[in-house]
Amino acid sequence: MTVVRVAWMDLAECRSSEGSLFFPPDASERKEERLERELVAKRICQACAVREECLEAALERHESHGIWGGLNEMERRILQRH
Repeated sequence: MTVVRVAWMDLAECRSSEGSLFFPPDASERKEERLERELVAKRICQACAVREECLEAALERHESHGIWGGLNEMERRILQRH
């Protein structure tokens, strides 16, 4: 799989954060742990200058995992339905 870097990615707040905050671990994660991890990731996204670009890219690519533009998988699916 080829990863294409776009300009907004270099400006993203998450670049200086631990990636595991934005994606679920390989092993099972308790609900409370997931909610806390997602809350921390979403706080980082809220302060990000390129949050909208990130979300738009995730929606265009139909990202099925992780926090993108401040939304998790389910929140993005709901957004796409409207």
